[in-house]
Amino acid sequence: MTLEFTVEQKENGMLLRDFLRKRGQRFIGGQIVFFAVLARNGAECLDLLRDHDYDALLLDVLMPELDGFAVCRAVRCGSGVPILFLTALGGEEDVLRGYALGADDYVTKPFSLAVLLAKTEALIRRSRGQSADGRLRCGAISVDPGRRVCTVSDQTIKLSPREYELLLCLLHNSGRVLSRAQLLDKVWGLDFDGDERAVDVRIKSLRAALGSAGKQIKTVFKAGYQLEEACEG
Repeated sequence: MTLEFTVEQKENGMLLRDFLRKRGQRFIGGQIVFFAVLARNGAECLDLLRDHDYDALLLDVLMPELDGFAVCRAVRCGSGVPILFLTALGGEEDVLRGYALGADDYVTKPFSLAVLLAKTEALIRRSRGQSADGRLRCGAISVDPGRRVCTVSDQTIKLSPREYELLLCLLHNSGRVLSRAQLLDKVWGLDFDGDERAVDVRIKSLRAALGSAGKQIKTVFKAGYQLEEACEG
């Protein structure tokens, strides 16, 4: 789970990052729950977003080069990443402007770090289609990450470890097109020596294992794969 922060005051940014990193020393399936990235200004934030995928974006309004409203507007032109404003500007006009530009939540200073974390987790959970019980759902497909159990229309499906990790990655990014290179990086890891055909082979076996729900995994020509809510036909 990766978060990006852009905040006006460096001290606040470091405080947030350190807090989340400390809370992130929990492991699920061998992966760190939180990894936080701090952008120094709005322009750097947009540069980072062009080069990396993030699970959530926390923005201050008062930032150098580009303010938070401008960043939010630019991000919403091409991304649905959850956005939470964290700012001292708590007037009704500012709050309404933030929501109008596409923000998912708006928190004013002073704030509780624990509440901020809870709000951020909830935004990420909703964006991934994850319910309050921790399950990830998309169409007929449901996964319980805690038990590593996959069901299709309430019927348990047996998956290989790689198929499971691939499905989990697709569920975390449901509705988004992921390139073969991105899937290799996220599922196989940077030290994988094979080529992108490994993704095609595993996608084929995953579709077969999911039965009719396998049609929810769409091939996007010259782009990659996408998990959709409903399958055609």
